[in-house]
Amino acid sequence: MKIVSLIIQIIVAFGLLNVWLLRFNKPTPYRGGSARSMSEEFAVYGLPGWSLWMIGGAKIISAFCLLVGIWLPALVVPAAALVIALMIGAVVMHVKVNDPAAKAVPAGTMMALTVLVVLVNAF
Repeated sequence: MKIVSLIIQIIVAFGLLNVWLLRFNKPTPYRGGSARSMSEEFAVYGLPGWSLWMIGGAKIISAFCLLVGIWLPALVVPAAALVIALMIGAVVMHVKVNDPAAKAVPAGTMMALTVLVVLVNAF
C-alpha cells in the first residue's frame, strides 16, 4: 500500500504544479463560473486579490513538500493535510457559485487522493 501512496503523492504534486504553474492563465472546463484564468476564477468566487497568491503559494509549497517527502517522509502528512484543507475550500467555492458538480470533480478527486496519502502515512 505504501507504493500506491507514493504514486498518488507524486500524482497530486504534479497535478497541483500543472494547475498553478502551467495552466494558471489558461481556460479549463473546471474553472469556477465562466472564468478563463485563475485570477478571474478567484474574482468569480468573490475572494480578495491577495488570496490568489496566498492559496497558490500554499498549493505550490505543498506540492514541493509532497515531492521532497519521497526522501523526507516527515513532510508528507502535513503537506497532504494542507492539500485536503485547500481542496475542501475549492469544493466549497464551486458550491458557493452554483457551479455544476462536474466542475468540482478535480478538487474532490485531489482531496480524496490526499486523504488516502494521510491514512497510509499517518498510521
